[in-house]
Amino acid sequence: MTTGKGLGKGLNAIFRDENTEEESVKGIRLSEIEPNRDQPRHEFDSEKLSELAESVRLHGVITPITVRKTGDTYQIIAGERRWRAARMAGLSEIPAIVLDADEKKTYELALIENLQREDLNPVEEAEGYFTLIERMGLTQSEASERIGRSRSAIANSIRLLSLPEEVKEMLAAGELSAGHARALLPLESEKKIKEAAAKVVLKELSVRETEEMVKTLLKAPKEGTKKTDMTAIYIKNLEDEMSKNTGHRISIKHGAKKGKLTIEYYGNEDLEKVCEALKNIK
Repeated sequence: MTTGKGLGKGLNAIFRDENTEEESVKGIRLSEIEPNRDQPRHEFDSEKLSELAESVRLHGVITPITVRKTGDTYQIIAGERRWRAARMAGLSEIPAIVLDADEKKTYELALIENLQREDLNPVEEAEGYFTLIERMGLTQSEASERIGRSRSAIANSIRLLSLPEEVKEMLAAGELSAGHARALLPLESEKKIKEAAAKVVLKELSVRETEEMVKTLLKAPKEGTKKTDMTAIYIKNLEDEMSKNTGHRISIKHGAKKGKLTIEYYGNEDLEKVCEALKNIK
């Protein structure tokens, strides 16, 4: 199976690579099958699931699901939507292929199956890559080889997990695309990212427009810059006023905890005048 994402391996091909033989298709009672709680996909579109259930009601389950034996029951590796639809359609059993797989292999196959069908939203996809790498102790390069995605694609996907929760919810809901979300990452500030994301949705900005907005925001003065500028202006005014009133060039180096005031004088007599003036300050 080949998709636009470059996933050339199907589940059967992967198991053949691992020298694991698959069993023939057999009917298994729905009550003996349970979903995999750790599967990458968390959201199921209720409308599409109802449509699939109606198709199953009319034609049955055409493509068998894939499961593994776990004690007295079976755990789904691939095909949870078909299993859910079969239950909604009132079926008592479903065609399935039983494979020998441990938890790590099960998660890997579930992730690949969902990616091949393009069923994951961007957040689920990113979480899937991250969990797969963490569980199996793979590098991004090794994960790239096993999954069939480029290393940069995996890295860019995982970066989305650094977004604020509120923005990730918008991404998962389809209000933002992965392209929009990646464009917001350079802002770094959680507050700025959330504000920018809301603006993207409100104004229905394209990815290109979002990138331009982010560039503009990055060029804007950072927080605290205005205060620093006002302080510098105040110090410069003090220097000018004191220099004018005393006839001496006065400079001030201002710091948060200490500073330095410098008064220029011209000859011994001028120095004595400055010192006398300072002595008289009360």
